[in-house]
Amino acid sequence: MFDADRVKRLARPQGLPFQIGKIGHIVINVRDVAKSAEFYTQILGFQISDVYPKEMVPGGMVFMRCNPDHHGIGFVGCMDGESQHIELNHLAFEVATLDEVLRARDYLHDRGIPIDFEGRRRAGSQIAIEFHDPDGHRLEIFWGLDKVGSDGRIRPASEWKWAHSLED
Repeated sequence: MFDADRVKRLARPQGLPFQIGKIGHIVINVRDVAKSAEFYTQILGFQISDVYPKEMVPGGMVFMRCNPDHHGIGFVGCMDGESQHIELNHLAFEVATLDEVLRARDYLHDRGIPIDFEGRRRAGSQIAIEFHDPDGHRLEIFWGLDKVGSDGRIRPASEWKWAHSLED
């Protein structure tokens, strides 16, 4: 049974000898590495850093980047059938301005990629659009995610500004 109040009380342990600085990268199993690489380059603007042929990794593998890091996402072509979408909820990609979220929505729309959600989320209060890649993985492009200051204050739920469209 899920106890939301108990989960809210969980905290980073004192004296932990390290601190994760950022999520480094994610690697996803896909049916067709070339199709995924095409979507992420042509639709989302990622760049390819490296490619492993099938002889190195069954199904092939591609490493892609959206910043100076060698890779932020990778794909392995080892998935035989349709994705069941049970392990991964979504991947979120931050852009620098609200205008970029609006332009991304129009760009995806012009290419026939359905937008499943647009607007402002509650927790984090980011303004976002959500859609799917060729394997059905849910993707989000967002701007304006709340920052947590040195005081550790998080925007309370009473201040969330839920919106179901970018116009709202």
